[in-house]
Amino acid sequence: MADFNPQADDQKLLAQVLDYYHHRLKDSPEALDYLRGRGITNGEAIDQFRIGYADRTLGLKLPGKQLKAGKLIRAKLEALGLFRSSGHEHFSGSIVIPITAADGSGRVLDIYGRKIGARLRAGTPLHTYLSARRQGVWNIQAFRAGSEVVVCPSLFDALTFWNAGCRNVTCTLGADALTDDHLAAFAEFGIKRVLVIAESIADRLLAAGIDVHQIKLPAGIDANAYALQFDDPAGALGALIRRAEWFGKGQPPAILLPAIEVDEPPADVVAEPEPPASILTASPLPPAPEDIEADQRGDEVVMHLGHRRYRVRGLAKNLSFDQLKVNVLASTESGMFVDSFDLYSARHRRQFIAQAAIELAVEEQTIKKDLGRVLLKLEELQDDQISRLTEVKETAPSMTDDEKAAALALLRDPQLLDRIVADFDLIGETTNKLVGYLAAVSRKLDQPLAIVIQSSSAAGKTSLMEAVLAFVPPEEQVKYSAMTGQALFYIGETNLRHKILAIVEEEGAQQASYALKLLQSEGELMIASTGKDAATGRLVTQEYRVEGPVMIFLTTTAIKIDEELLNRCVVLSVDEDREQTKAIHELQRRRQTLAGLLSAQERQQTLTLHRNAQRLLRPLLVANPYAEALTFLDDKTRTRRDHVKYLTLIRAIALLHQFQRPIQTVVHEDRQVEYIEVTLDDIAIANRLASEVLGRSVDELPPQTRRLLGLIDDLVLAACERQGIDRTDYRFGRRDIREATGWGHTQLKVHLKRLEELEYLLIHRGGRGQSFAYELLFDPPPDAGKRFLARLIDVDRLRGYDAERSGVNGQKSGRGRPQVGAKSGRCRPSKIAATANGETAQQPSAPKVIQTAHLDQEISATS
Repeated sequence: MADFNPQADDQKLLAQVLDYYHHRLKDSPEALDYLRGRGITNGEAIDQFRIGYADRTLGLKLPGKQLKAGKLIRAKLEALGLFRSSGHEHFSGSIVIPITAADGSGRVLDIYGRKIGARLRAGTPLHTYLSARRQGVWNIQAFRAGSEVVVCPSLFDALTFWNAGCRNVTCTLGADALTDDHLAAFAEFGIKRVLVIAESIADRLLAAGIDVHQIKLPAGIDANAYALQFDDPAGALGALIRRAEWFGKGQPPAILLPAIEVDEPPADVVAEPEPPASILTASPLPPAPEDIEADQRGDEVVMHLGHRRYRVRGLAKNLSFDQLKVNVLASTESGMFVDSFDLYSARHRRQFIAQAAIELAVEEQTIKKDLGRVLLKLEELQDDQISRLTEVKETAPSMTDDEKAAALALLRDPQLLDRIVADFDLIGETTNKLVGYLAAVSRKLDQPLAIVIQSSSAAGKTSLMEAVLAFVPPEEQVKYSAMTGQALFYIGETNLRHKILAIVEEEGAQQASYALKLLQSEGELMIASTGKDAATGRLVTQEYRVEGPVMIFLTTTAIKIDEELLNRCVVLSVDEDREQTKAIHELQRRRQTLAGLLSAQERQQTLTLHRNAQRLLRPLLVANPYAEALTFLDDKTRTRRDHVKYLTLIRAIALLHQFQRPIQTVVHEDRQVEYIEVTLDDIAIANRLASEVLGRSVDELPPQTRRLLGLIDDLVLAACERQGIDRTDYRFGRRDIREATGWGHTQLKVHLKRLEELEYLLIHRGGRGQSFAYELLFDPPPDAGKRFLARLIDVDRLRGYDAERSGVNGQKSGRGRPQVGAKSGRCRPSKIAATANGETAQQPSAPKVIQTAHLDQEISATS
């Protein structure tokens, strides 16, 4: 296209330049917009008449002026009139249309140019030609079609008739420029009747023996401007033709055939073209059927509208109703066009319609109607797609009466916590299982807990996470393997509210750690992002918001976790002792037996029971009447967040037992609020769990490093007793530790390095200068084996605190200050009524005592 041959003859060189201009037009939105503004919307016209656009880039495609070939080809283009002596293009900034010889050979005799720019220098002509001599005939094909033809005074008037369906049309090269070539062509092809717009050429036609009629237009307007005034240009021009006036004398000849209303063939029938019987031969536009058949295979949708085929890809990615960004390939036997765009964007649709009409040689109006039907069909498919996803992810299955009764019985069981622990399909890990379960329940609070399970690889952290999540209804959890930095901001405003966000490996969420921290501490996310306005295409600021609360659940093998994330999470450490490994092996072998296989099938009933129970839990307010009397460790600033975790743990325990508590109401600011209260038994359970779990958070050593330190201490103690030496005199190496603990070399390397840095171990150089000998500097106190969090108040003291507010024998004589009191200054006091699961109670009943003896034994055994 851009390879111009300086040795080519004049016709070949003209053809190369016109071909270049033709392709530049198709890539120029400015030129295409101009043609549309003039009503030229049929892409077939651009190809048939080789319409082009001189966009001032022709010189850039030629060899350099300093080269011999560059000088030669510029000289030839100047001789042809395409370049001026100044070196500028003759048709710069113009739509160009070639005019060919009347003999039908296709030889280019002239070129018409029309400037399209709005800002032209004074004196710049709008219309230009290749030479001063007028010769050639535009649209010589029309002369072969019949014995009558319309002759317009300008090329754009003629294109207007052609675009409206009147293909038997030509034009003079100027208002009065009827050339000898025109008259010769009329004679050669036997033209009997001519319809003119310019009366000045009628005499020459009559002198040549041709019957003449005049198309009357309103004064001061041309055919192009007249047609643009109507929604149906074809009908308006057809009416003008039917009213054309005869120029002869006496009786006029037979009435001109009016514009024929052509019945459109069915979409699946392709009729052979026939020679037009009249001036107006409508270009049939096969209507798209009302009900479009769409062939959907995977992510590809194919629709046939008449002889046009539309293939759409990418629908599956559109999971919201805000956009419909797809890849559309439109094709016919004549050509094809493909583009990716948002069907909801009017600007994108206009661009697609214009370009597709050109490439497919189809009317723009046809593509526009097709695209509308395609959009409606895709919306229908998108509705089905989103409905299926919503049904799977968000719709909770309905419970039968028996299932609801069983779930309520579970939630009202005094041994509820023992049953939860027993129903886990996991050996040991009593504290971890219970804390994980309570954290999952806390998703229904306003400030949920967050969990990080930390352990070495293959220790079972993922198994613990999966075991906890198995009790949670699928529609109330969102689980990912990894997450990118911005993913959370676009997840949907309410898609995480009161749900669990589980990420299998914390390393896969490092890019999103900032968003996770904000979501946990602030309870919501907000981001301002740059996007495009669908209507104007301009860049605008768009706001995205994600609402909580959400319970975050992570696992990690890292020894060192991001401090900011760690402060916001409760850290659980998997039991990696040898006895635990043996117990796991026994369970794995038992599962392979017939009894184990049958038990696995029965387990689904247990999970269904717990999921139904979780669905019954409501996100109630939980008030702690003992909150002001509680105590907590306060020697480090990080305990400010640990204290909140402790209080939330208490509330989660109370929320789990909401069906064993009286549900009370209070009128606050003219609104009735339901709540339950924490009991002393809730605090006692939380104290036992927090002593172990939160005790790790204030430890300077990670859980597995602390465990290794204990194993090394056992090794040193046994060796010193055996050898009768002091601890400070005993030296040991990494091999000794590996043999005593069974830990791998890589795992030991990491944890020993941490113990060295914190000065729990002292390194002595070995005798050969290459090995290391360690001395244990750690001398633990007698109760070091117990993990505890100091300064938690004894619940027995709280019982005394409660007695001060009670009557004889511990029965409450009356309520203290309500948890949600009336605002000062209001005349009406708060009205408080207690209800037990919907039933009005005259007096707040004493809280039920939760039997946790069995649970206490298990927690004590693991401490």
